[in-house]
Amino acid sequence: MSVVDLSKQVALGIDIGGTNTKFGLVNHRGEILAKGSLPTDEYATPEEFIDALHEKIQPLIEEHGTGKKIEGIGVGAPNANYYSGTIEQAPNLPWKGVIQFADLMSEKFGQPCKMTNDANAAALGEMMYGAARGMKDFIMITLGTGVGSGIVSAGHLIYGHDGFAGELGHTIVKPGGRKHWSTGSEGSLESYASATGITITAKKMRAEFPDSMLNQYPEDAINSKTVHECAVKGDPVAIEVFRYTGQKLGEALANFVMFSSPEAILLFGGVIKAGDFILKPAKLHMERNLLPIFRNKVRLVFSELDEADAAILGASALVWEK
Repeated sequence: MSVVDLSKQVALGIDIGGTNTKFGLVNHRGEILAKGSLPTDEYATPEEFIDALHEKIQPLIEEHGTGKKIEGIGVGAPNANYYSGTIEQAPNLPWKGVIQFADLMSEKFGQPCKMTNDANAAALGEMMYGAARGMKDFIMITLGTGVGSGIVSAGHLIYGHDGFAGELGHTIVKPGGRKHWSTGSEGSLESYASATGITITAKKMRAEFPDSMLNQYPEDAINSKTVHECAVKGDPVAIEVFRYTGQKLGEALANFVMFSSPEAILLFGGVIKAGDFILKPAKLHMERNLLPIFRNKVRLVFSELDEADAAILGASALVWEK
């Protein structure tokens, strides 16, 4: 039986965002040996984009891949289908329709390519390199511009029959509530608990309270960061923005817990920089809405992955997943 030297194996992790794409060469320990980026939205077709990606990545492989074997490519992307390797109807990418992205990547790079959406990739990265190491049942919630999620049960990501399971950010937490700016749905979690949702809440609340510190900022400067700055200074309106956001998040988390009974819920993304301002009300309202058999069993845990590198690590984890 031959012995496999894992230290010689490297994965290529790629995270495709609407504006920028990040990539890196990653080893089994989650160390990024080299990384780079390129703009996503400058390429009219996926083929042109992949050609540019190859041109950027090939020198990294030649420089850092000496003596190492590239095991494969993992890609995190919006609306990516794990089963088919396609990107389907992604609203924030320049290429429309159904794109056979994994096949195009494999043809260009001569490597097997696996794909999933960015939140699923984050969950895999957390399970392999981060706070979910050793966990078999957890839910990953990414709180950024939007709200993404990845559900892991019995050690496996839940993809559903068509590859698109786990869109918890678009579940309805307030029927007939706030209209989503993109989907048009009313009362989804994303419309409240994302950075975009926090901005909407803050603008609404500051209009009702003229004495709030939030009124010291021009309209276009109101965002989750400025709300946090005001909350730290003790502004009651900014604190209430996060309390309300945490309540909506916690109510949703209670539903998610009763669905899959996870060991922990991992929180990741820019919004969690608000810390206890959002975590305490989220925990309070999660526990308050749980059946007794679920209470005080599920930990809320902040991600251990560096935010700048998490997407690359998550995508690379697809390569090691068996």
